[in-house]
Amino acid sequence: MRCVFFDRDGIVNTSPGPGYVERLEDFHIQPAFLEAAAIARDRGYGIAIATNQRGVARGFMSRQALDKIHESLLDHLRATGIPLLAIYCCTHERNTCTCRKPQPGLLLQAAQEHDIDLAASWMIGDNETDIEAGRRAGCRTILVNAAPPANTRANHIIPDIGGLPNTLATLL
Repeated sequence: MRCVFFDRDGIVNTSPGPGYVERLEDFHIQPAFLEAAAIARDRGYGIAIATNQRGVARGFMSRQALDKIHESLLDHLRATGIPLLAIYCCTHERNTCTCRKPQPGLLLQAAQEHDIDLAASWMIGDNETDIEAGRRAGCRTILVNAAPPANTRANHIIPDIGGLPNTLATLL
């Protein structure tokens, strides 16, 4: 199976800026993500989310609050006909684990659980840690960032989430 992995904050939902989405009321799904996910689905790709959520470890939100946000997201995706393989989430504080991006652990776990061909898959994120996780897992990458770092290793760069559906329609 091929898969498109989406980062959460800034890609799936509106970025909170500095800080964390701590409550369901502050979680706003981006329409361009829904369009992009539908394109991936229509092209035969699995869809998964890979997200760092260290706000749990730092005590800014509980695991229950995070689970409530993710359950709401899953419900919304089901209602719109977008099947999600899973939400892979690292809640650790530091980079001492293998799952916190830029480590590839979340993507490797998904590949093992769903028989995903990572070389035929994509990682989409708004941060260089997303890109590095994708590259380390063997995926192709798309960075969604208006001011990308000069040394980005992303395969493709787009300035804002609004361009993601067209980009995926071209690349997939």
